[in-house]
Amino acid sequence: MTPAKAPPEFNQITAAFALSGEVISVGPCGHGHINETYELVCDDGGQRRRYVLQRINHHVFKNVPALMENVQRVTQHVRAKQPRALALVPLHHGGFVKQDSAGDWWRVYDYVERAITVERVTTEAQAREAARAFGEYQALLVDLPGGRLNDTIPNFHHTRTRFETLRRAVNEDTQGRAEGVRAEIDFAYAREADTDVLLDLLARGELTERVTHNDTKINNVMLDDVTGRCAAVIDLDTVMPGLSLYDFGDMVRTAASSTTEDNPDATQMHVVLPYFRALVDGYLESAGAVLNATERAHLGFAGKLLAFETGLRFLTDHLQGDVYFRIHRPGHNLDRARTQFALVKSIEDNADAMKRIVDDVEKAV
Repeated sequence: MTPAKAPPEFNQITAAFALSGEVISVGPCGHGHINETYELVCDDGGQRRRYVLQRINHHVFKNVPALMENVQRVTQHVRAKQPRALALVPLHHGGFVKQDSAGDWWRVYDYVERAITVERVTTEAQAREAARAFGEYQALLVDLPGGRLNDTIPNFHHTRTRFETLRRAVNEDTQGRAEGVRAEIDFAYAREADTDVLLDLLARGELTERVTHNDTKINNVMLDDVTGRCAAVIDLDTVMPGLSLYDFGDMVRTAASSTTEDNPDATQMHVVLPYFRALVDGYLESAGAVLNATERAHLGFAGKLLAFETGLRFLTDHLQGDVYFRIHRPGHNLDRARTQFALVKSIEDNADAMKRIVDDVEKAV
């Protein structure tokens, strides 16, 4: 059975993988914007068996073999410790990724059954569990053998690089938009020093490079549909060397924020302190033993930095003509930038309260 948008050799692609049974249905799966994802249902002697088939976006991930080497190493290591964790399905003749005649790359995962994803945190319990899950994932990968992972997207969270890209976009002003966003540009320029804080700590050896997920939204945690606990961490294409604070900061940005990142009314965006406390609680429960004092001391700043970095990216794309992030209305990326900068300002205004939360949770752990 071949879905409408699949290549002509779709059946040959699925046949290359060591699936259990015959594919009897194919349908769309998930809400991802990068890879193309299908749910395969197989008949295995009268039993239904589900898989997730993905076409990897090689325009975003330009070195798919290096990416898949990361995914294979990480999934096998975590799976040995957590039997329900995400697992790749091998090809019949070895390996885990197949290239079709058009040059596209395909892989298959086992389907994680009896689990759901949610798109946005709506309770403190969800925030705590997401943070605990991502922290646990970092802790499980501390002893990953085999040397340093590949960088699947170089400089992905290198905030200084993101800042300099914005500066070039302002200077070039190819779309004639800079004058209309002077307040946002000034906001970014006033915080240039923030871009180097974590990078300087890393250079001085006060922070440790770790294996990090780098896309720590709650919809990348599959929650058991009965217990609400993490069943599996998913979307592993950005798992690579990074800083633990990047992962925690992106959790703050996405899970402790009061509204969606593209709300046209940026005044509705602020940091939600009870959710921040839940994130710190869950994260230190699972990752606290592997974090050093500098990492723990910068948990609040990490949220500010990741919101700032994301705002830089949205503002840059607006100035360049909306060439990277998909937009659904004029000014969409500008709205996104404004909400992120509003979150930055809120975190600045609540920095003392956030520090007290971290201190309180550390004492309780």
